[in-house]
Amino acid sequence: MSTLLVWKEQLQLFYGKYASYVDKVLKFILGLFVFGLINSNIGFMKSASSMVVTLGLSLICAFLPPVVMTFLASALILLHFYSLSLPVVIVTAMILLLMYIFYFRFTPKKAWLILVTVVAFALKIPYAVPIAFGLFGTAIYVIPVACGTMIYYMLHYVKTSSAALKSSGADGLIDSLMSYAKQVFQNKEMLVMMLALTICLLLVYNIRTRSADHAWKIAIVSGIVANIVMVIAGDIMLGVRSAYVSLVVGSLISALIGFCLEFFIFSVDYSRTQRIQFEDDEYYYYVKAVPKIAVSVPEKTVKRINERHEELSASERRTDEELLKQSLHKELGIQHNHK
Repeated sequence: MSTLLVWKEQLQLFYGKYASYVDKVLKFILGLFVFGLINSNIGFMKSASSMVVTLGLSLICAFLPPVVMTFLASALILLHFYSLSLPVVIVTAMILLLMYIFYFRFTPKKAWLILVTVVAFALKIPYAVPIAFGLFGTAIYVIPVACGTMIYYMLHYVKTSSAALKSSGADGLIDSLMSYAKQVFQNKEMLVMMLALTICLLLVYNIRTRSADHAWKIAIVSGIVANIVMVIAGDIMLGVRSAYVSLVVGSLISALIGFCLEFFIFSVDYSRTQRIQFEDDEYYYYVKAVPKIAVSVPEKTVKRINERHEELSASERRTDEELLKQSLHKELGIQHNHK
């Protein structure tokens, strides 16, 4: 345990020293995931789905605010959808515009949460999203979770139904618009997942903010259990068939991610908890103080052997000079007075 704590402190020191570079690298990696997933799953426009485009967009986003990555990802999605069908791109553009009006405009710095949600779905660990967001975020994070869930299922539907969604001309434009919009907003599996993730996030956030001992661990376990129960209950009520093996495995991985976040963000020692009571003219105060677990990183001392050799050589030279002087004085009969 102490070794892990030392590694944690070293990582924190490293990030504090090179934060700007680490942030750029992380944004570049996120960009590779986002643009790579878009191009590999809905790469209907061949010129925009090359590796050069993925690397170029990721590199650009590494030096810009995270909201730029969200806008570029949206533009890339619309570009691919335009190559597939005009009704699809119209409905998708309207959905993305509504998301911008009601979310991006007020919290543009949190727009990257939507991208993380989509990536988590693509990696088959969507249940890690409400656990992570509930641990270090606030209740408002349910909005990017819902938006990211909708975007993922929208992309998944277009991918699996691309042959049926191809443009059928001006005569079938309205019918195609209505059919695609209906499939997007009435997707039962998407509705079950949105509800389950929302409840999980709110539960994790509310338990995590309590002053109870081991609140973070209780929040993680409660969120995982609530998520599994909600998905199964939603499947039974709406007649949706989910992959329960993936549900269990994804939940276990999400729990592991949650405990890792707790270790790096909220390492405390409940055995040394102190409760303090004091008052002023108007209030009584009851304070619970839980100390953080902190270890000192061992400092490495480098011993330069060359310096030691130089010191020894200088000392030897001084000794030789003294012996030489004494010998000369003795030979020449010169008295050497010591004071």
